[in-house]
Amino acid sequence: MEKRYTLASRRVLLGITGGIAAYKSAHLCRAFVSAGADVHVIMTRAAQRFVGPVTFEALSGNPVATDMFTGAEPGAIEHIRLAELAELVVVAPATASFLARLAAGLADDLLGATLLATTAPLLLAPGMNVNMWNNPATQDNLTLLVQRGVGLVGPDEGDLACRTQGTGRMAEPPAIVDAALGALLPKDLAGRRILVTAGPTAEPLDPVRFLSNRSSGRMGFALARAAAGRGAEVTLVTGPVHLVPPTGVHLVRVQTASQMAEAVLDASADMDMVIKAAAVADWRPARVAPQKLKKADAAAAMSLELERTTDILAELSRRRRGSRPLLVGFAAETGDPVHEARRKLDEKGCDMVVANDVATPDAGFHVETNRVVLLRPNKEPEHLPLASKDEVAHRVLDAALEILGVTKETR
Repeated sequence: MEKRYTLASRRVLLGITGGIAAYKSAHLCRAFVSAGADVHVIMTRAAQRFVGPVTFEALSGNPVATDMFTGAEPGAIEHIRLAELAELVVVAPATASFLARLAAGLADDLLGATLLATTAPLLLAPGMNVNMWNNPATQDNLTLLVQRGVGLVGPDEGDLACRTQGTGRMAEPPAIVDAALGALLPKDLAGRRILVTAGPTAEPLDPVRFLSNRSSGRMGFALARAAAGRGAEVTLVTGPVHLVPPTGVHLVRVQTASQMAEAVLDASADMDMVIKAAAVADWRPARVAPQKLKKADAAAAMSLELERTTDILAELSRRRRGSRPLLVGFAAETGDPVHEARRKLDEKGCDMVVANDVATPDAGFHVETNRVVLLRPNKEPEHLPLASKDEVAHRVLDAALEILGVTKETR
């Protein structure tokens, strides 16, 4: 997997300012380290009133910088050293006071001086009281910072530490990590609109029971996350799953195959690419009981009459104009996935089919890894090695760009 698609070995400078959400920054630091990043922490004096530097030293494995004039390397100018070290700077939480100081270009503490000296991308995760967030001065400062190219993630809406509710909660660590990787990813999908489907569908039998499958949605969510990080405008249509939605996507939740078909077909005309990673039910009960079916009312055996659902991929192929949108299908099979994927590629007019054997324990449902085969017209199947679903997602997007004539050399 190319380094540019991951946080592995990337030098992330994590700035922590004096807000109650500083305790969440410890979880964020751990999340960055778990993603393989080399994390270096700067704490303001106020931040140290909430969490001690020793916590971040233990989590990051690096000394924590707190003072402008006491550096980790003798003879080095500390804010210049840190500024040149960083490939990405994340400030979480970013308080109202910090935003004002950054907008004004103040450099009278280590964090402020480092930010003025660095050329690395800057991502802010604001955290503050709702009234402070809504204050015109704060909003003016944010507008100015965004105009300068600073990235924002959050804040979220909910319960605040000051016992009020509203917008001001610092974004959760997984969302910040997603945004951080997005800040480093190439924007080779900028300007493209991509629709991704994910998860299973649930076809009701009665108000309590339904027919479904084991899809977790992880592969589809990874594809949506990767595409959004690379600059695409992403619509994610998902069946019932228990996953945190990727940052920066338009999320459409559905339950049944008919609802998914309606959502996908309505949106597809405006898309440049549709990636059908959802495991949509092929059949549904022909009749849905209005009340729960009682065991006492049934015979010893019960038969279900099933009817076919809409073949969304085939309908997309029938409706598309020329080669737009580019169609990528998935074939989740048991045994040899290539034969069935080749049939789907030929019969449904796909530009690419991604096949995998879901019976294997490391590449099926409810796991974080996948092993897939990419099938394209007039090309030999490309077998990808076992990798995380996020890595597989980027490889699928790379292959889709090649179909569109965008090579690695021209990105």
